[in-house]
Amino acid sequence: MSGNQTRLQAIDQITNRAPLSFNMTEPLNQIWATDVFNLQKMEEAISKKAYKAIKNTIQSGAALDNATADIVAAAMKDWALSKGAKFFSHVFYPMTNITAEKHDAFILTNSEGNAINEFTGSLLIKGEPDGSSFPNGSLRMTNAARGYTAWDPTSPAYIQHTANGATLMIPSVFMSWTGEALDKKIPLLRSNAAMNDAAQKVLKLMGETEIADLNSSAGPEQEYFLVDSNFANARPDLLLAGRTLFGAAPAKGQQFDDHYFGAIPARVQVFMQDFEDKLYRLGIPAKTHHNEVAPGQFEIAPYYGAANVGADQQQLLMTMMKQTAKEHGFLCLLHEKPFAGVNGSGKHVNWSVGNSTQGNLLDPGKTPHSNLQFLLFCGAVIRGVHKFGPLLRAVIASAGNDHRLGANEAPPAILSVYLGDQLEKVFEEIKTGKLTCSTDGGEMDLGLSQILNFDRDPGDRNRTSPFAFTGNRFEFRAVGSEQSVSGPLVAMNTMLADSLEWIAGKLEEALKTQDQTAAVITVLKELMELHGNAVFGGDGYSAEWHKMAVEERGLLNLPTSADALPHLLSEETKGLFERTGVLSPVELESRYEVYAEQYNLAIEVEAKLVSDIATTKIYPAAIAYLSDLTHASATSIDLGIELDSSVAKKVAAHINGLMTAVAKIDSEVAKHDFADTEAHMRHSADVICPLMAEAREHGDALEMLVADDLWPLPKYSEMLFIK
Repeated sequence: MSGNQTRLQAIDQITNRAPLSFNMTEPLNQIWATDVFNLQKMEEAISKKAYKAIKNTIQSGAALDNATADIVAAAMKDWALSKGAKFFSHVFYPMTNITAEKHDAFILTNSEGNAINEFTGSLLIKGEPDGSSFPNGSLRMTNAARGYTAWDPTSPAYIQHTANGATLMIPSVFMSWTGEALDKKIPLLRSNAAMNDAAQKVLKLMGETEIADLNSSAGPEQEYFLVDSNFANARPDLLLAGRTLFGAAPAKGQQFDDHYFGAIPARVQVFMQDFEDKLYRLGIPAKTHHNEVAPGQFEIAPYYGAANVGADQQQLLMTMMKQTAKEHGFLCLLHEKPFAGVNGSGKHVNWSVGNSTQGNLLDPGKTPHSNLQFLLFCGAVIRGVHKFGPLLRAVIASAGNDHRLGANEAPPAILSVYLGDQLEKVFEEIKTGKLTCSTDGGEMDLGLSQILNFDRDPGDRNRTSPFAFTGNRFEFRAVGSEQSVSGPLVAMNTMLADSLEWIAGKLEEALKTQDQTAAVITVLKELMELHGNAVFGGDGYSAEWHKMAVEERGLLNLPTSADALPHLLSEETKGLFERTGVLSPVELESRYEVYAEQYNLAIEVEAKLVSDIATTKIYPAAIAYLSDLTHASATSIDLGIELDSSVAKKVAAHINGLMTAVAKIDSEVAKHDFADTEAHMRHSADVICPLMAEAREHGDALEMLVADDLWPLPKYSEMLFIK
């Protein structure tokens, strides 16, 4: 396949490697959550009084006193030491989609100079990392650097095992000395509280008297690629940018549709089993794994649970996935578009709201037309997506996701809601001021006696919708695979809280003169008249929808992060977060600054890599090949033979085109004198990205022309298909 020595060695090592073996012999009930300090372990280790207090904190957000914290800390320390831990760490989630850790030892020296294990409630409750060293949007400066982490008891502590030992990991929030949120967890907790307050108002107006605290739920599906580390180590772009900046399409990609749900390669299966065994020990309910559409692409999906815990578990899942992949000789790629020409990766976030008394409030039941609570909550989502579609687009904005949105693998950058045939008809009927019935899906009957008949879902699925109802929840399909789910969850919870507040006000007024059913129809009729333009059940990829959405329905098409991120600072967005108490104006502005900076830095890193790879790898290989061609041509002329020179001319033209584009890239990357952050983003999106595409066009053309034994980079046909 390749005569290049580096690539040949990589292929040889991959094809001749002895596969790791992994046998999951222990039953699930014996390993489940063994590395998690959950309520069950607390109940066994602390007094009944302390257990009742911590349980109330975890389940209903009740305040926790210092005495109980000391008791929990002592039990947590003893449990961690019994698991072999010598260190503990507050785990927190800065605004950069990463997971951060500050490790401390269970150690204290006494007056005799002896060392003892020590872990108090104060150490559990508070840590103090530097608040200025993480991107913070000018909330903290080097001369005002103090930041705090604080234990979040609603998300369980756990043990993280590495080759060097075990560490007690304590999920925490991260804030500045002045009290601003520097992380993704504080806004998520605030958004859930705002949603709960608003939902309680609506449920009380609907006659409910016993209402438990409501919580949002999340179940993120994670797509990813696996590339053998021998190939990845020869690709600077994969190592540093997470995607291939050069790479010609192979003769075979995904056009045969033979990878999706196909037989999982044996080596990948071993990795998956090892990875999931580790997840089970951490109490992460991994449920599904399979091949995805693109060659070399896979997916894992958990059951969904409480949003805050689910967001923490998602961060841990990504960390464990990368670590386990490395152990198996893979590089795990979470970038949204690591390979051009095949499907990229998303992270579909399944989201719902509910409690222990009313259940899942986004479950329509068998007769959704008569389920008034469901209709109100579903209507609140429709209103939220319509009013705050630009916000939903902004919270999924990244340099990587820009490559994926709008292609035939991901939803468009226009935010709309898909309800399915049954619900769409119900809400269309509501717009006329009536509500009579709803159709079900009927029975699936294949006419085969050996195949049992079953109830068909009342609506089809629409894979082109960015925000789709899927039976008892909404699926935000536009989230990028590398992103934290906290940002999207904050936006969804907050827009729902705002819409429920609006509904509560309208419903309270309507109930003064109408019975409950009539009042609900009145409120939802007005809601659909104002916000029904967000509902769309057709092909989201079609040019007709893009035209209709923008010109007729007034929806925004925001294809790039440079288009989307400024909407974080719109008056609509500022008002939403301020009146719900989720983010102050200064906290919101800090997020805009951080996300914009991350976008510009990502483009800058890619541009520098394009220049480096083109200059030091592709150019020398192409020049060597051109030299061989011209030498052969000159020699043949001496022999009286005239060779076709078209290949040499093409190679020379693409070399010149490549280096011309590189020179422009270098010049544009050097510019830093921009009027503001938005101008810098526009320069990245409108100037540097097209130049990188121009350079890639020439580089990929050279890959198809230059002799294989001279080409320096592992090719798509190798990376995607050799496992």
